[in-house]
Amino acid sequence: MVSAANRARNPARSSVWLEDKAARPGSSRKAEQPEGLDRDRIVATAVRLLDAEGLGKLSMRRIATELNVTAMSLYWYVDTKDDILELAIDAVFGELPLRDPEDGQDWRIHLRRLAADYREVLVRHPWAATILNAYLNIGPHSVAFAEAVQKIIRATGLPPRARSGATAAVFQFAYGFATIEGHFIQRCAASGMTPDEFYGDAIEAFQDEPQLAGQIDEVRDVIEAHSGRTVAEIWADDFEFALDLMVAGIEEMVRRAKG
Repeated sequence: MVSAANRARNPARSSVWLEDKAARPGSSRKAEQPEGLDRDRIVATAVRLLDAEGLGKLSMRRIATELNVTAMSLYWYVDTKDDILELAIDAVFGELPLRDPEDGQDWRIHLRRLAADYREVLVRHPWAATILNAYLNIGPHSVAFAEAVQKIIRATGLPPRARSGATAAVFQFAYGFATIEGHFIQRCAASGMTPDEFYGDAIEAFQDEPQLAGQIDEVRDVIEAHSGRTVAEIWADDFEFALDLMVAGIEEMVRRAKG
């Protein structure tokens, strides 16, 4: 079992899922445990606060205040804020509507659905993308997601040595796309503007700056092609087109492997 104190020395073996975080039954302090408090409530509260206030404002004290308990009460269920963040990430993965990859439907359908769902979850919880790679992500929901990905990639017909690359191409792309999209939405909210208002103002600002005129000319046809469309529609179409490119690439690589 890994001790929380050893995390800095053993990051490759450190996870809340490898440690015993249950409350200590039989302890003389058991009576101090608040009625109705459990780890699920703590994690759900943390996710709600992270969505509303971001990573910078999350603390054990802030969570306890939201739950109307003392900060010390949380330590019956978690040792550190890192525990809560790791649990929160797994809770976010639990929002993915995982379907059976072996239900007989074409792998292309499953791949597009899962990549799109992954993007939506990370956009909904932009803080998760920021810290996702700080943990092993071996919670039950994270593992279920990883297993679904591997089953879908296996179904493509790619040889084993190519599967990790295909996984990276699709899901690291979805991760990066969602991270940029989520941060853009946060920036718009912080400015008090909708994404469409922010985008419109940004385009006008570019066009008003003589030194940026050349850059605008390079993409003027793209801007015109998006005219009359919402930012959400542009994001969605760009994501779908990029997925189409990757599916076509996987199909070609399978053809080459067989040839």
